[in-house]
Amino acid sequence: MNAAKIVIGNWKMHGSWARLREFADLLRHEKLGCQAALCVPFPLLGAAQAALQATPLRWGAQDCSTEVEGAYTGEVSAHMIREAGARYVLVGHSDRRRRHRETDGLVAVKARRALAAGLTPVVCVGETADERDLHQTESVLRSQLRELVRALDRDIAHALVAYVPVWAVGRGDAATPGLIDEALDFIERTLAFHGRASAGAVRLLYGGSVQPGNAEALLSRRRVDGVLVGAASLRVHEFADICRAAARCMH
Repeated sequence: MNAAKIVIGNWKMHGSWARLREFADLLRHEKLGCQAALCVPFPLLGAAQAALQATPLRWGAQDCSTEVEGAYTGEVSAHMIREAGARYVLVGHSDRRRRHRETDGLVAVKARRALAAGLTPVVCVGETADERDLHQTESVLRSQLRELVRALDRDIAHALVAYVPVWAVGRGDAATPGLIDEALDFIERTLAFHGRASAGAVRLLYGGSVQPGNAEALLSRRRVDGVLVGAASLRVHEFADICRAAARCMH
């Protein structure tokens, strides 16, 4: 049975009620042919639920707390996100790792909280330009995945792992197909080595300068189950074009 590709948009600190209504109006009757979702800022989760529930688009958040509830001013729990009808939550994006100094262990805990709340965590892993140049990509990925496996155990099969090389984010140039193949194969082998996921059990995404012009080439790679889309996900026609590319590349 063929598996539909996954296209998840990350709006970062962008977006509005008006933009969500634009997506809803233009995509309400669209048959996208893939699993598509928009991860929006926390204040827009309610708007996403109202605007997108009658469309083929799902929605999610860009982060969640490591805590279930309590005196944690400014934090938002995974359960709260789920109550807003969300299906996904991003954890470990390089923006969070860099600006908020989120460790591999903390990211893994967030993924566990997301699963417990009934969300699908989209766990972002990837190396910086310096780490790439020092040939440390595999050691960085190994460290990030090791903490994730420890936290999720066999439940890791219910998560999505997105390879998002930091050096490709927002630069306009995606990683080359060869580099993507190498990274995703390494991720798959690492998960299998730890005995928590059989080959192919965890769906793998690529993120980093995904655009309509390169989406089909990226999505046609053997191990790319979907893409994480940044800037292009804010423009409804570009996002729809990426979704159509995903439909053409269905496994």
